[in-house]
Amino acid sequence: MTGDTRQTIMDAARATVQARGYNALSFREIAKDVGIKSASIHYHFPTKGDLGAALAKRYTDDAMAYFDSLLDQDLDLETRFARYVAVFRAALANDNRMCLYGVMAAEYGDLPDHVRTEVDAFSAANVGWLVKALGPAHPDLDDTALRDRALAVFAAIEGAQLVARGRGDIGVFDTTIAAYRAAGFMP
Repeated sequence: MTGDTRQTIMDAARATVQARGYNALSFREIAKDVGIKSASIHYHFPTKGDLGAALAKRYTDDAMAYFDSLLDQDLDLETRFARYVAVFRAALANDNRMCLYGVMAAEYGDLPDHVRTEVDAFSAANVGWLVKALGPAHPDLDDTALRDRALAVFAAIEGAQLVARGRGDIGVFDTTIAAYRAAGFMP
């Protein structure tokens, strides 16, 4: 096998979780997909929980690096927000997959505690980012109200993605986001 084995394992595991959920994650299946023995996966990730936590952490780190770059660019709010939403849409465009957070949050009760911690970190990071992005457009809101609005926006995007996936129609996501914008709920 060429390249970084750990990275390759995580890529295969991410695709599995986004398509079929955390409970479908199997070291044996990942090993088959990657072309290695399952013992090699255990070398990098002793337990399924360790792999799940690493996936969620990497997902958060990658997303936040991109989202923070949007804050660093000289973009108007609508363009910045459209690029943020496009990340969630891209998962649907990739074989009708879900955001890793959305899938793992749906199985939250089945997750080990250290995976839950990383899943929670994705939500908190997105809400924090949305507070920064939306804040200048809502100077009338106090910190609590702005945080509540950011959480509602994040939940709405995740919900739009879930409904679109369930219907197997990315157009449902687009229509829902457009309706949120038309109602003034999102930029």
